[in-house]
Amino acid sequence: MNLAVIGTGYVGLVAGACFAESGNDVICVDVDREKIDRLNRGEVPIFEPGLEELIENNTKHGRLAFTTDVVGAIQSSEVIFIAVGTPQDKDGSADLRYVLEVAETIGRNMNGPKIIVNKSTVPVGTAHQVREKIQGLTTFNFDVVSNPEFLKEGSALEDFMKPDRVVIGADSVEAAEVMRELYAPFVRTENPILVMDVKSAEVTKYASNAFLATKITFMNEIANLCEKVGGDVNQVRRGVGTDSRIGPNFLFPGVGYGGSCFPKDVRALMRIGQEHGAEFEIVTAVDRVNNNQKGRLIGKVLEHFGSPEAIRGKRFALWGLAFKPKTDDMREAPSLTVIEELNRLGATVVAYDPEAMENAKRMFAKTGAALEFAESNYSALDGADGLLIVTEWNEFRRPNFGRMSQLLRNPVIFDGRNLFEPAKMNRLGFRYYSIGRAAVGG
Repeated sequence: MNLAVIGTGYVGLVAGACFAESGNDVICVDVDREKIDRLNRGEVPIFEPGLEELIENNTKHGRLAFTTDVVGAIQSSEVIFIAVGTPQDKDGSADLRYVLEVAETIGRNMNGPKIIVNKSTVPVGTAHQVREKIQGLTTFNFDVVSNPEFLKEGSALEDFMKPDRVVIGADSVEAAEVMRELYAPFVRTENPILVMDVKSAEVTKYASNAFLATKITFMNEIANLCEKVGGDVNQVRRGVGTDSRIGPNFLFPGVGYGGSCFPKDVRALMRIGQEHGAEFEIVTAVDRVNNNQKGRLIGKVLEHFGSPEAIRGKRFALWGLAFKPKTDDMREAPSLTVIEELNRLGATVVAYDPEAMENAKRMFAKTGAALEFAESNYSALDGADGLLIVTEWNEFRRPNFGRMSQLLRNPVIFDGRNLFEPAKMNRLGFRYYSIGRAAVGG
């Protein structure tokens, strides 16, 4: 098929590359000429394992192209995906201005029947708004479909090309069949393509992300309880996760979730509930608890040093800036809270992350933050009064503890991702704080 993907952010690039990989002719469109020029030079503006190679291969074979010519892309395509951003508005709702601007552009430039697909995460009723916007501008037939994405940063290509399920919201049998054909190469193992009405599909995306955020947050609260009563949250996690009704995924305790999806989608769902008289009390609590959880490591730092005054002038190493491993995304990352709070207490932070350093430098360039960047995880430790671990990159899991002990001024670790075993850290002579387990060491 001839496809257009409008928006070359995370979702648009992954979708465009994967659809091209299955044999479609795909045009990815963006108004940002600099971004399109970079993509045409083979420079991928985001880090996602395997994406650069996939884009390079499909560009070379002529199945994938990048352009700022939105009119040409619309008129040459049968199916048009809207994959622009839906940033959080001041009241927590999703800002639909970019989605509706694209809809207007499509309506003004249609040259025949089209299927318009909302790939962006949008609240209930957006497909109706898109339909109304286009109807007022064209006489051609068209269908509006909801096709939410369920991609995890760091494994997005695998998620797209081997999905657990594909959700299609379509009020037209013909449009649903076209979408089935488009996704057929990705579900050869018989994973389901779920066709439903448009509004149900729009709800499904928010419901899925809010439920996963709730699992994470619930286990974080259990971890906090374990610290109070002397339990071990890792043992509790195994006991809970082996229940087939619950499952083991999204039960790892830590310093809260971040990223482009969970925080924004949770708040958007809260706002949708308020607008329709269906308050989400559980989801509201999830958002509040997660914000508090991002400060857990700072509480442990204060516990160790005894007072806020004792932290002033200290130097702390920070391992991990991205909100999760295998991405450079720092949106709503717990590291931002950690850096801000340590700076507020008068401390300097020396940070290292395998992929997110450039993003961090851009984010903090004009803030005046007491933040330095190290060339490696070990160089961040040199002369530091303690180490805080915020992102669970694999290269942090098996470090040289002897070297760490020599580099740190004080052998103390505040582990927000439970990478190490407390008993081992005690034997090695570290004072070790983690999440949901008792502190150990002298």
